[in-house]
Order: sequence, then structure tokens, then C-alpha cells
Amino acid sequence: MKIGFIGLGTMGLPMAKHLLRDGFELTVFNRTREKMNLLKEEGAFIAGSPKEVALQSDIVFTMLTADAAVEEVVLGENGIIYGAHPGLIVIDSSTISPSTSKKLALELSHHDVKMLDAPVTGSEPQAIEGILTFMVGGKKDIYDRCMPLFLSMGQGAYYMGENGKGSYTKLANNTMSAINLLSFTEAVTMAAKAGIDPEVFVKVVNGGGARSGQVDNKAPKIINRDFTPHFMTNLIHKDLGLASDVAKELEVSTPVLAIVKEIFQMAKAKGYGAEDMSAVIKCYEEWAGITVEKVK
Repeated sequence: MKIGFIGLGTMGLPMAKHLLRDGFELTVFNRTREKMNLLKEEGAFIAGSPKEVALQSDIVFTMLTADAAVEEVVLGENGIIYGAHPGLIVIDSSTISPSTSKKLALELSHHDVKMLDAPVTGSEPQAIEGILTFMVGGKKDIYDRCMPLFLSMGQGAYYMGENGKGSYTKLANNTMSAINLLSFTEAVTMAAKAGIDPEVFVKVVNGGGARSGQVDNKAPKIINRDFTPHFMTNLIHKDLGLASDVAKELEVSTPVLAIVKEIFQMAKAKGYGAEDMSAVIKCYEEWAGITVEKVK
């Protein structure tokens, strides 16, 4: 089975490495050549365009930052669609609008190409460890055929329904993730302002109903003042915008989502967009006049 991978960023690079290490023949493309060279050293073939990746692959993964980037790679000049051949499968693991996922699937179907929207839970650490979870929309038989690839890069995959359902699931998941982060951020700021050791506070949280994956992932970054991005503030704000669009489409009231999106907009305006999403704590610290950090 010949696999293509387009987009070797924070998530894509470790995902592609897992495929290589599990013995899959891999052809890669990335706008910057440096990351392609890293994989070439491990046995990957380098392509000059998405079209070339498609021509040389049975299945092509894309992992990109936004709708426009995915559309360009699939439909743009020298895009995947121009290297399409009957039986090709395209799997997009980017976080994009469900409407874009459905549009691309329809366009590709005219060329006898099947598409899955298969975004993932987790961020860079989970991609490196190979413990992502895929949420997949598209044809069930194509999902079943691709399961070995999902399990190469992750701990599991769930079939959500037709094209677009993976993207809907991802945006609902990221909405909850962002809300959970801000709930912890507000609480730990309150505790620190009261003179409570934030590390001890986290232990208390993890012993009860307030525990969450975001506490596990982001509390150490906040307390150790490490805002190197595992998942950038810019990206979570983008995802919350997409989630807001979906809420309008579905006529679902989401007042908490609206507030959380606005707070991440504030973090962007403060200059934290390229930092980890946990950097939103700096807004709360400014408002409270404290810093949440290790007790010295």
C-alpha cells in the first residue's frame, strides 16, 4: 500500500513518522523542504506537488491548518485532483468546516476518488506518542479499509457517519476542550489569588468531578510558564469560529461558546496567538494582578 502525506507541521510530521516506522511506503509533500528532508532520511520519497503525491499513492493524507489550505491542496493548481486516479482515497485530518469537507468529497467523487474527513483528538504530544483518536466521516467500507493506518498513528478511530460527520464531531470536541481549559484557568487564578499553591490545587481537582484532560495537559504548562505551542491560540480561536458557524447552521444556542471565543480573541489581541492556547491564562493574570506559577 502506497501512502501519501501532505502537510508536515506540528501534527503531520510525527503522524507521518509513525507510518514510516510501521513499514508503509510513504511519499510526502510540504511547502518547506526542510521537513521533507527529515523524512527522506527515514526512507520517505519526496514529491514536488500534491498532484505528484496523488499520482504515486493509493491513499493520501492531508493535515493542514485551515479550509483555504485544504482546498488549495486538493483543488488548486497541481492539486490532488489533477493526480487523481480511480480508487484513490483522500483522508483529510485537518480541522475544517463540515461544509468544506462535504464540498471536497463531492468534487473528488466526480473523479472516482473517495474521501474521508478524519480529524483527530489531541495535540503534538499525542501525535508524537501515536495515541491520537480519529473521528471519521465518509463511506463505512473505506473507513474499514483504512483502519490499519489510523491505528498506526493513533489509539483508535470511530466511524461517525457520512462525509462531514467527522468534522462536525471535531468542532464539538474542540468547543468542549476550550471551555474546559477556561474553566480551569478561571479556577486556578482564583485559587492562586487566595494564596493557594496551584500544584496542590491541581491535585485536588484531579481527585474529583472537576478533573479533565485539559487539566492534565495544560496545568503543567501554566505552572511551569511554558507556553511553547502544542496547540496555538490562533488555531483554537479559528476552530471556535468554525464551531460558531456550525451552531448557526444547526440553530443551536451556544452562549458559553460565544464567551470563550471572545476570550481567546482577547488573548490573540494581547499577542499570544502563536503561543500555546494555555497562554490565555495571561489575560486572567493581568485582570487578577497575579502570576500562576510554582510556589517558591
